[in-house]
Amino acid sequence: MVLSRFMPRNPQFSAKFAEAARNAHATAQALVDLLENYTDVERKVQKVRDLEHEGDRITREITNLLAESFIVPFDREDILALNNELDDLVDDMEDAARKLSLYGIEKPLPQMVQLARVVEQQCALLAQGMPLIEDAGRVRELTALAGQIRTLEDEGDTISDEVQRTLYQGVTDVPGMIRAMRGGEIANLIEDASDQAQRVAKTVESILLKNA
Repeated sequence: MVLSRFMPRNPQFSAKFAEAARNAHATAQALVDLLENYTDVERKVQKVRDLEHEGDRITREITNLLAESFIVPFDREDILALNNELDDLVDDMEDAARKLSLYGIEKPLPQMVQLARVVEQQCALLAQGMPLIEDAGRVRELTALAGQIRTLEDEGDTISDEVQRTLYQGVTDVPGMIRAMRGGEIANLIEDASDQAQRVAKTVESILLKNA
């Protein structure tokens, strides 16, 4: 790895990870639009699914690029981890959108919208920072972005707790319990996306510190 720092690197890795982060941000924006403006649901869910398919394409391209490259910008294990984490981030958001449609949710809770906005802000920060992943001179800047993402994840946890309390408040019948459980599952998926955004940030931080 030390020797590889002095050899030509494949710049496509940085470009592809930046593309994946932008796609994650676009997915988060589409999820916020779906929850915030809850009309034409099927079309908006399909938009999220299309972005998830785009994310899968980018993931495959990074995997293929890794297999074809002799010299890589950082550890192969870190490339695989970052690639998988970005893919999981988009998958969580797509799963939440799909289940809104599958379960026939009539109207999402306002707190679900707030939670999705947290994820969107996290993804915006990832999209901002990802192009700098190979720039050792930007460690401090990227560490600050990672700190903001962690703070947002804490905010998401608080909102998620409020969602669970609201969903089950006053529920006494079986149909109401089923609705609450389904709503809770969707909220958990959005919270999972927030947690996953933090994992991505941690991996980026780790990569930078290893290569500083």
